[in-house]
Amino acid sequence: MSNGSLVTAFILTGLPHAPALDAPLFGAFLVIYVLTVLGNLLILLVIRVDSHLHTPMYSFLSNLSFIDMWLSTVTVPKMLMTLVSPSGRTISFHSCVTQLYFFHFLGSTECFLYTVMSYDRYLAISYPLRYTSMMSGRACALLAIGTWLSGSLHSAVQTILTFHLPYCGPNRIQHYFCDAPPILKLACADTSANEMVIFVNIGVVASGCFLLIVLSYVSIVCSILRIRTSEGRRRAFQTCASHCIVVLCFFGPGLFIYLRPGSRDAVDGVVAIFYTTLTPLFNPVVYTLRNKEVKKALLKLKNGSVFSQGK
Repeated sequence: MSNGSLVTAFILTGLPHAPALDAPLFGAFLVIYVLTVLGNLLILLVIRVDSHLHTPMYSFLSNLSFIDMWLSTVTVPKMLMTLVSPSGRTISFHSCVTQLYFFHFLGSTECFLYTVMSYDRYLAISYPLRYTSMMSGRACALLAIGTWLSGSLHSAVQTILTFHLPYCGPNRIQHYFCDAPPILKLACADTSANEMVIFVNIGVVASGCFLLIVLSYVSIVCSILRIRTSEGRRRAFQTCASHCIVVLCFFGPGLFIYLRPGSRDAVDGVVAIFYTTLTPLFNPVVYTLRNKEVKKALLKLKNGSVFSQGK
């Protein structure tokens, strides 16, 4: 980090809203956060204890649930603090660095993971007879590790580019968490080169992942249309529908915020709610309600038969 940084703490302005809404917003986001953590923990538990779900698809889903649980934890508790107390809006310089790093680490890892999950579905539907050998346990583990390492590297670049600049004056971040675009506005130096590199970095990653996902699903649709039975086509579409829903909820707001020219603080704060708060909640709901195997495993868990099977 730059030695020219004199700012020791930042002040988060929080979500744009009327003061009278502090209590209702706090209650709403607290409920969403608790449901998000419990929902994703439940998914992790079900996949862990039910041997029928020990497949590449559910291995990736468990990674997704783990990421969503912590992505929400990185941002939502601090947002709740900004709603209950003026002092809760203050965040130290190093805490801000940490929050930005883990936010982009988890967010970019999720981005890579969605791409891997779409590739997994492509192999499962397009090459059903060779799928087991193509997506072996070793291949699955290597892909999962690759997403985490890529996310870590991507986040390190974002964090270094943001905080190697001097911050010597204004310290009010127009957001409810530490993110690169609003922080760069406070730097006491020309940030045009940094903004361009960050724009290209995020643009290449997000657009590249989204393009690969689209290509995977175009190939999947072509494969589904070649399935002779209507029941087979229906099951194949259902397998991929949940993934498509959460991909759109995740990529839509992210591309809107990071890949459009200019930045509108109030709009960015509201849109960011989708992928920091709502998407982590949607994932366990969508994958549970739209997935028969997960629903069966939940019933087994409720009845205790899952544990008896593991003995």
